[in-house]
Amino acid sequence: MDFRQLCSFETFLQVSGQYGYDGRLEDVVEQEFARIKGTTYLDHAGATLYPESLLRNYGLDLSRNVYGNPHSHNPSSRLTHDTIERVRYRVLQHFNATPEEYSVIFTSGCTAALKLVAESFPWRPQTAREAGSHFCFLNDSHTSVVGIRGLTSGRGVVTLPVSPQDVVDRAKDEPRGEDDICQTPHLFCYPAQSNFSGRKYPLSHVKGIQARRLYPACDHQGRWFVLLDAASHVGCSPLNLQECPADFIPISFYKMFGFPTGLGALLVRNDAAGILTKSYFGGGTAAAYLSGEDYYVHSANISDRFEDGTVSFLAIVALNHSFEALYKITGGMHNIQQHTFGLARYTYMLLSSLCHGNGQPVAWIYTEGQFECPSTQGAILNFNLMDSHGLIIGYSKVDRMASLYNIHVRTGCFCNTGACQSFLGITDQQMRRNLQAGHVCGDGIDLVDSQPTGSVRVSFGYMSTFEDCQKFLNFVAECFVEKPVTVDQKKLEKLKTTTATSLGSNEDPPTKISNGEIYKGDEKEPTEPSLKGFGHRDSESHGEAYTLTSIYIYPIKSCGAHEVHDWPVGPQGLLYDRGWMVVNANGVFLSQKRETRLCLIHPQVHMPSNKLLLQASGMNTISVPLENNTPKQTSHQVCQSKVCGDRVETVDCGDEAASWLSDFLGQPCRLIRQSPYFTRDMKKSPSGAATSTSLSLVNEAQYLMINRASVELIEKQMSRSRDYSEGDQLLDTQNVISRFRANLVITGVEPFEEDNWSHLIIGNTRFVVAGQCGRCQMVGVDQETGTKTKEPLMSLSAYRRGKVTFGVYLTHQLPKGSLSVGCLIHPDPLTS
Repeated sequence: MDFRQLCSFETFLQVSGQYGYDGRLEDVVEQEFARIKGTTYLDHAGATLYPESLLRNYGLDLSRNVYGNPHSHNPSSRLTHDTIERVRYRVLQHFNATPEEYSVIFTSGCTAALKLVAESFPWRPQTAREAGSHFCFLNDSHTSVVGIRGLTSGRGVVTLPVSPQDVVDRAKDEPRGEDDICQTPHLFCYPAQSNFSGRKYPLSHVKGIQARRLYPACDHQGRWFVLLDAASHVGCSPLNLQECPADFIPISFYKMFGFPTGLGALLVRNDAAGILTKSYFGGGTAAAYLSGEDYYVHSANISDRFEDGTVSFLAIVALNHSFEALYKITGGMHNIQQHTFGLARYTYMLLSSLCHGNGQPVAWIYTEGQFECPSTQGAILNFNLMDSHGLIIGYSKVDRMASLYNIHVRTGCFCNTGACQSFLGITDQQMRRNLQAGHVCGDGIDLVDSQPTGSVRVSFGYMSTFEDCQKFLNFVAECFVEKPVTVDQKKLEKLKTTTATSLGSNEDPPTKISNGEIYKGDEKEPTEPSLKGFGHRDSESHGEAYTLTSIYIYPIKSCGAHEVHDWPVGPQGLLYDRGWMVVNANGVFLSQKRETRLCLIHPQVHMPSNKLLLQASGMNTISVPLENNTPKQTSHQVCQSKVCGDRVETVDCGDEAASWLSDFLGQPCRLIRQSPYFTRDMKKSPSGAATSTSLSLVNEAQYLMINRASVELIEKQMSRSRDYSEGDQLLDTQNVISRFRANLVITGVEPFEEDNWSHLIIGNTRFVVAGQCGRCQMVGVDQETGTKTKEPLMSLSAYRRGKVTFGVYLTHQLPKGSLSVGCLIHPDPLTS
């Protein structure tokens, strides 16, 4: 059975178990999630999606009722108070608990709930008579759990990270809780489900730790409390607190429902709530206090005692509609668990069996088991992809290509350093070396010394479909598998036997797929054209001289290019290049990643009239001044924005430009320009550059240069692709050049020779090479039509084996005059 057959729905049904809910899942997606049509959303462990009926019903609720501050006593306030109490009950009902057993404390999220426990737990330092408290956590824990250590370390509390295996291997046969007189409080934290790998840890650990049967409780006298981090677990799985009566359970509601965000809860077992103490008391938490002396009596009600200030009552009202929608669509958490586990198991089976043409596996999957059962594995799949030589492909490259296909995944270490180190084999020393190499959590440095710093995670939600799995698997096969695609049939059959009903034996030799054509057995496989020899100039070559053939400026960041033949060089690069940008109603920068129609706006700089002209098809041309002479004192026009993570000071360009852009783009937006009084420097100036290199609103450096010969090579790669299906015509050279959005286009060199330059002189201006440009999915936007395609990024990735860089960044040294088309170029290659 070949890969395409394995990606069929019939095969999926045979191995997935339950799929969908009452009625057809396709109807649910069409009615409730029409907005994600064309999107493959696979980051439900980060945040799941909300159904449209939830918003409709919530909106109707707010439009028909008056909700007042719950701390007042008027009718609208009572309505709010009563609604909140109803929601508390509904939360407990969802987890099979009662108000007599548990209290619901609303927080801003799971992290806030964890912080509340950390600040309120009665930690005891060690004394001559009594051992101090222990803060223990499973090393496969979220940062927000490990972060409790920051509070306990200054209080003489022993911090003890524990491996999952030690909890069981070092257990004692008999419970040791009731015979001990010592009442020193200890806290053990563990995740119900790993947010890294989706591994589900036994919920029976709760009673085992409380009874001091399991390690480390069995080795340390005192009273052991359990904090069960349920944030990842409850998104797709039921949680029954009758079976696992944890003392503290933090949750985030957006992981369950997608809406509302900024709202979580701490479920506290009432028997354990008495040990929590507070120092700070906010509005609503005090039964009585005196302002003139240190006298304070806390509220008797547990929830009131810990909810500082006014809770987010309108968000809590939304929870009613969230629960309604979830149960109406799915029937309950058990159905969601079966559905999402089936999708994850099927994806795991195929991805783990997928191989390159030479038989090398494509994926290294980080899991403890083989997705045998939904009670031990959640709907999360964590992995790294490998090339045909067994080398890891950096997760940032995978993320960029996935975005091009509109596939949404999560990459990095997922705020879980312990699991990341364990699965990827990263030592503490390597972590420190990675930090010294510039890698920090959340950045795009995916490989250090060829070793991965993180991985790729896909996760499923109750609205995920088989088509989501299919698109993801086809994406991997298309972009990262050296053709022909093969499947490890032995491994696949073993997995099928272990995890699902057998598909039956298959004695046929592996079927291989290459560029849409099928080859059987040991037929001769097609080979890719040789790509060796590029990247250096033949010493006997007599090619044309290096020449500057095109100059482009982009006055408005992410809008169309303005081609010029002679242009002045300013302190920040080409004069007026990326001096303006478009922001949405919230002041967030709009790029072609979010709004492809930006490329259809063609700004032109008209220096004789000191105007920037805004032009687009079907729109009247308008203008804004090139130079803003507004005095610095008029601060009401100045606003703060962000570009490539940097804070920039900008000036609004007025209502006329805002109205023009809003009409054309179909959403509220405004035109802003960089303030003339604001200076932004490069984060890392290249060796040999000026001490301070001033930037406009560009991302990385003052200039981007590409080589026409490199473009032509990528164009040839596209033409060689037999399964090219972007349209009736292949992209021509000029179309490809426009997609890479460079300032300078040169010719007369070998493909990718520019990668080896350190300096160059164009005309009278000397430049320093600041590095290579990591290409994003904007390259897939046709600059003439505003439509998205997969090329040329797909061919670039295939040629460069996942290293998706193209073009070099430049900064000038002592800029002189202007640059002109036809200028000769004198490059300096890097010395070894």
